[in-house]
Amino acid sequence: MTATAPLSPLTRRYLDIPVADGTLRALRWGDGPRLVLAVHGITANAACWQAVARFLSPGWTLIAVDLRGRAGSAGLPGPYGLDRHAADLLEVAGYLASQGHPRPVLAGHSLGAYIALLAAADRPQSFVRMVLVDGGLSLPLPEGIKAEDVVAATLGPSFARLRETYPTEKAYFDFWRAHPALKGSWNADIEDYLRRDLTGAPGALRSGVSEAAVLADGTDLLVAEPRVTAALKALQLPTVLLTAPAGLLGSPPGLLPEPLVAHWSEKPGFSAESVPSTNHYTILMDYAAAARLAARLTGEEPVAHR
Repeated sequence: MTATAPLSPLTRRYLDIPVADGTLRALRWGDGPRLVLAVHGITANAACWQAVARFLSPGWTLIAVDLRGRAGSAGLPGPYGLDRHAADLLEVAGYLASQGHPRPVLAGHSLGAYIALLAAADRPQSFVRMVLVDGGLSLPLPEGIKAEDVVAATLGPSFARLRETYPTEKAYFDFWRAHPALKGSWNADIEDYLRRDLTGAPGALRSGVSEAAVLADGTDLLVAEPRVTAALKALQLPTVLLTAPAGLLGSPPGLLPEPLVAHWSEKPGFSAESVPSTNHYTILMDYAAAARLAARLTGEEPVAHR
C-alpha cells in the first residue's frame, strides 16, 4: 500500500485541554458537527492520525490527544500507566462535552487501543461507538521474563531512538526510512508526524517522547491482562477491531494472534477485520489503509484525500 499523489494543505489546530494536574495538548482537524476522539500508540504523538483526517468528510472533526509524556503533553508529570491515561481521556471527553461537542466515536491505535478500551468500559455513555486499531486485546506476559526487557525488545528501533540524538531533521527521517515497517509506504504525513516528534537544538535533535513514560506504560500493559479482559467482557459499546497481518518490524505475524481475535469476535457487538498488506504502523499511516479506517470511523465512504 502506498500513495504518492500531491496533497492539498490540511488545516491542523491545537487545543489545550484542562486535566487534573495541568493541560493536555490535542490536535484538531475539521469543523464538522460529528466527532472522532483518537488516541495514539506508545512512542507516538497525535499527528499520527493526520493521514486518517484526510479521508474524513466535511461533516466530521477529528481530535487526537498527545498522551502525557509525549509531544505537547510532555510536560505533564507521571505517574503514567493505562489507568492514568484512561482517566485523562475521560477528562478530555468531559471537557469536549462541556464545550457543546456531541458524544464522539472513540478510536485508539496500539497502546491507545487499550487506553480507549478502559475508558469505554468505565464510562460507555460518553461515546457513540469504538474503533480499535491493532490493539486492545489482552496479551499475557511470558513467564520468567522481565516486563522492562520485553518493552525494549518488542518496540525495537522505535524505543532505541529515544536514547539517540540526530544532527539534522533529514538524519532523523533517514533513520525512520530504514525502518523495515515503513519501506514502501513513506509519505508527507509520516514526515510531518516525525517532525513533530523532534525536540532539542540543531545538531543534537532527539525524540520528545519520555523514555520513563514508555517504560512505565509498556510495563503496565504487559501486566494488565486481568484489567483488559475484564474491560472486554464488560464492553457495551459497538466496537470494530482492525488488525494488521504484519507486526512492528513489518513482517508476519501480526501483533494480535488470530485465535485471540476470533475469540473476541464472538462477543455480541464486537467485530474484527484484517486490513490486507499492512503492518502495525502502516495500518494507520498508509493512505489506502487510512481511507479504510476513516470509513470504519464514520460509517461513510471516505472522501478523496485532501
